[in-house]
Amino acid sequence: MFNKGDIIHHSRDKLGSILVIDYRKHRVLTFNSVFEQSKIDRRYPQVPVHEYNRAMFLPAAFKRPQHVTILGLGGGVMASAFHHLFPECHIHAIELREAVLYVAREYFDLPDSARLNVTIADARDALSNIPESSTDLILADLYSADRMSPAQAQRQFVEACSRALSDHGWLVLNYHRSPDPEGPYFRQLKKHFAVLLVFKSKTNNTIVYASKQPFEAMHPKDPALANLENRLPIGWSQLMSKVSRL
Repeated sequence: MFNKGDIIHHSRDKLGSILVIDYRKHRVLTFNSVFEQSKIDRRYPQVPVHEYNRAMFLPAAFKRPQHVTILGLGGGVMASAFHHLFPECHIHAIELREAVLYVAREYFDLPDSARLNVTIADARDALSNIPESSTDLILADLYSADRMSPAQAQRQFVEACSRALSDHGWLVLNYHRSPDPEGPYFRQLKKHFAVLLVFKSKTNNTIVYASKQPFEAMHPKDPALANLENRLPIGWSQLMSKVSRL
């Protein structure tokens, strides 16, 4: 993976390596594995590169969030994009590793803003401290070097997210593979959320969307998506066309 890039940062903490690699156009955060934890275009650091990252923004087309909670900061790609897209939005990111926060600030242009707060903590513990019904959107992207955190696939995690979300809130989950739609995890999601949607990326990531309330479907050519595209060019219409109901 690294033979065509320049390693511009390498550090270690108790959980392992953290590397930042520059390529001709892009900058990548990796935990010393074949997986890219974050990727930005160095000219436009506020624009997500990975398709699955971009897909995680789609609920913003249905509800303009006033408060967003991000579980797993990484290079801060999602935090930076929401900060850019919604000037009135407050963002709370929860990151396990303080060294990752340092890298996001130093190498990925994470905004230094009163609207962005980062807590260094285990997401499971931090979720229990979030006030009830206090956030509009939870984005869960909890990964180690080579696998998804088991916490993200637990029923207690769903309950904690549901409690923290507002009445019209959304939960967005990035999975390396889709859970069994008939299994206990999806039954738990259906218990707490009115509508479930899914997006499958080119890299086999599965994005699951869970909405607290029913909503009107949006056509990929809806003018609202064009407006969002003008502000954050990630291919909103094309992404929306790949979403299906569960």
